[in-house]
Amino acid sequence: MSNSTQTRDRRTSVDEVFDYLRAEISESRLLPGDKISESEIAAKFGISRQPVRDAFSRLENLDLLLIRPQRSTEVKRFSMREITKSRFVRSSVEAEVLRLAAANCDALGAARLKASLELQAAIVEIGDYDKFGEMDYEFHQILCDIGHVDFAFEVIKQEKANVDRLCQLGLAQENRMPQLLDDHREIAKAVQEHDAEGAVEAGMKHLHRLDATIDAVSDAHADYFDP
Repeated sequence: MSNSTQTRDRRTSVDEVFDYLRAEISESRLLPGDKISESEIAAKFGISRQPVRDAFSRLENLDLLLIRPQRSTEVKRFSMREITKSRFVRSSVEAEVLRLAAANCDALGAARLKASLELQAAIVEIGDYDKFGEMDYEFHQILCDIGHVDFAFEVIKQEKANVDRLCQLGLAQENRMPQLLDDHREIAKAVQEHDAEGAVEAGMKHLHRLDATIDAVSDAHADYFDP
């Protein structure tokens, strides 16, 4: 086998392991504090340990794994400091996005918001938590597009990812999707009516829904958080 083929195969193996473990962690099938083994994952995929090690490293860079030399690797616990930081950054960026979206919303933007809300409603009806999470991302991306600041979504996406595991636990424990959908409707209405401050107010109310989720998860599972 040529070196280029070996490199391509190893990269594919790394990606497969990375995608699998990221989904397992993000969707709370692997929980904070759960231990995972390089050798067990390698055996599961029928590959050597090096691609697994590389995938672990990528997950560590995303703050999803805690790798400790000579000790077991485990799913990273939540850090209240990091959660607070991510929410602060996201709130600041999102507020400006909403002001710009309200100022720039046209017929096409309004139509995109309407279509997104209709699809979200259908997803809520069938109770598909994972799909609703995907649509939540898309909704906020549409707002960035309407505001002509598509680059802002990369910041929102990154900071949102930092607390998504917590959100997923909250959605799994409480059927809050209808409430979040109502928030999206309120945000969209203000944006379509060019009500900038109304959009910001609705957006901040939406983001602060997470306060109750953090408290609920923290009370029920203190071991999911760093001391």
